[in-house]
Amino acid sequence: MIKTFRGLLTDGEQEQIHLAGGPADTGFRITKFQIINDIPGTLDFENVVKIYKKKQSAVDGEVKFNDDSLLAVAFGSGDATANNYPEDHTIIFDTEIVNQDLYITNKEVSGNASLQNYYIEMEEVKVKDAEMAVVNYRAGLLHGE
Repeated sequence: MIKTFRGLLTDGEQEQIHLAGGPADTGFRITKFQIINDIPGTLDFENVVKIYKKKQSAVDGEVKFNDDSLLAVAFGSGDATANNYPEDHTIIFDTEIVNQDLYITNKEVSGNASLQNYYIEMEEVKVKDAEMAVVNYRAGLLHGE
């Protein structure tokens, strides 16, 4: 089964994606992550949109792959003129299985306050007891439980 989430983030916003509370043997893996500006072709923008396993104390545009809570990142840029074409990069750590709520952030790094739409597809994964114990253990460490 595929779960989908979509929304619109303002610059500096963080939103919670609710996953917790499902069956004990079910986890989720991100399979698709896309972003698009709210008014394509009309603004200069450079946005960094990230998905985390835990709530962030601050929203920023830094991308650090050594952050264990980072699950995916998308960078989108565009120009109001036809001379420069949009540049988009998306990276998903698709081997990560989660069963707790996720957090998505948006930071416009060029100084313009553009909005970003996001779309996420997550594949439901049935997990054996031993595998789920590892997922829950990692989540507990990450969330300080």
